[in-house]
Amino acid sequence: MATPRRVCVTGGGGFIASWLVKLLLSRGYSVHATFRDPDDPKNAHLNNLEGAAENLHMFKADVLHYDTLEAAISGCEGVFHLATPVPKDKIDNPEASILVMLAPAVKGTLNVLQVCSSAKVQKVVVVSSTSAVHFNPKWPQDKPKDERCWSDKKLCMEIGDWYSAAKTTAEETAWEYAEKNGLNVVTVCPCLVFGPLLQPTVSTSSNVLIYIIRGGPNALKNIMWHIVDVRDVADALILVYEKSESSGRYICGGDNISTKAMVDLLKKNYPNNNYVNCNIDIDIQVAPISSEKLISLGWKPRKLEETLLDSLDCYEKAGILQDVGHPSRLPYIFRVAHQE
Repeated sequence: MATPRRVCVTGGGGFIASWLVKLLLSRGYSVHATFRDPDDPKNAHLNNLEGAAENLHMFKADVLHYDTLEAAISGCEGVFHLATPVPKDKIDNPEASILVMLAPAVKGTLNVLQVCSSAKVQKVVVVSSTSAVHFNPKWPQDKPKDERCWSDKKLCMEIGDWYSAAKTTAEETAWEYAEKNGLNVVTVCPCLVFGPLLQPTVSTSSNVLIYIIRGGPNALKNIMWHIVDVRDVADALILVYEKSESSGRYICGGDNISTKAMVDLLKKNYPNNNYVNCNIDIDIQVAPISSEKLISLGWKPRKLEETLLDSLDCYEKAGILQDVGHPSRLPYIFRVAHQE
């Protein structure tokens, strides 16, 4: 029997990472997954995945500490770097924002890449975000944004969007390192990620949809949302890893829908939820993004309706939509877009 191909996934217990680990195991890979605490109950779901007993190896590691990554990456032909901080609330102090968001994202990425170089890793897939694409005021608003479009870091910092600033800086850092050191790096930039949860905790992006379903104290503008299914993101990550011809950045955006259209679609199929109020008087158009480069590589995302309905079904079965005695809150990084 051939030895399984061995890869490492950083931040293995996260929303996207859990699906990536599941898919890798189903394809016969041996997976080294990193966690700050492998014994934390929130990571236990991975042990129940098919193939985990034979091919999942859990490592205690922190991307901010170079030495902890060496054992996890050693012997791996490829690495998927997903671990990154996502703020739940606003960080008012710019200095604190740099310490909490910007520095960890950049240092964590550099540490992973440096260990990959030392370990002679053949290919690294870095998960960025369309947050590193969207915020570019110089890009023509009637032109779909593609991989050539980069967010303006200075603008992101000025408006207090430290997540986008961090993702942009970390991805730029990855490319600078790759070019200087000859490391084979590919980046994937997913948009807003919905879909069924494998992990017991609720991801920041999933909390957006939960807010829309349960309703909350604030109405949402009728903004256009770019949405991709978590299962399709996992597919995309493996696709760019396995395709020898893949190179550069890849935008991973499935489809788009307005707030009102999303509420209408969900309400039609699940009428008994409260749902958020939608301010149709504030209709904001967002420049579309193009995933044509990823699609031309062979990526086939599913229909948006399937993503939304599968997500809601998952939340209902997990009891996430039950009244917990306090109103839902929209995560801060999305709240900014809906402030008057």
